[in-house]
Amino acid sequence: MSPIWPHGYGQRVLQSVDSTNAEAARVAHEVAGPTWIFSHEQTAARGRRGRAWTQPKGNFGASLILPNLSDPAIMSLRSFTASLALYDAIRTIAGPQARLSLKWPNDVLLSGGKLAGILLESVPNGLIIGIGVNLAEAPSAADVEEGAVTPVSLKAETQAVVSPLEFLDHLAAAYAPWEAQFAQHGFLPIKEAWLARAAKLGEQIRARTMRDETHGVFETVDELGHLVLSTHKGRVAIPAADVFFN
Repeated sequence: MSPIWPHGYGQRVLQSVDSTNAEAARVAHEVAGPTWIFSHEQTAARGRRGRAWTQPKGNFGASLILPNLSDPAIMSLRSFTASLALYDAIRTIAGPQARLSLKWPNDVLLSGGKLAGILLESVPNGLIIGIGVNLAEAPSAADVEEGAVTPVSLKAETQAVVSPLEFLDHLAAAYAPWEAQFAQHGFLPIKEAWLARAAKLGEQIRARTMRDETHGVFETVDELGHLVLSTHKGRVAIPAADVFFN
């Protein structure tokens, strides 16, 4: 393992797999501690709400198994620790000039475009955090939902080149201290750090659920990680939605 690999975290490296989240679910019962599942290729990767997630050669796909978790409310907050870890890992590689921000609930933006996504899935007595990053190539804008943030790649936006396996080392090293802080101090410091990096905070956005769409000013996230909008009807807390900026 790399010299920067965090103590107490396992690692399994695969050449090809259907989905790292699916593989993580298959082996979750075998691991005693947090374990990263990495694959150079995913043939059936997926994003939120079952959407397809493509992983061209040179892009990153991995999943982190966090065993011994059982509270759904606490587990859902790990999207914030993962977002912060991605932010730090990308900044380490691309430099402080990279224009990074975090989009609720689980995307990382670079120069205003979507660079990375996170997918949380629960397993018996544990959580899986799936992460995909466009290191080398971005999907076509035609492949994303109308009105969604345009995908970008790290290479095209910053000229930074990093192998997926090397990126895993940086991501694992960045994730461990955020997880430790969460375990020791709870969600509040995580929330404050996330808000300091949040995209469109204080601006008008749209939050779309399966039933309706809410327009309002992005005010904050609450103690449960819900999106809080200031609307003409008052403050509204939204537990899950797709967010649009235009």
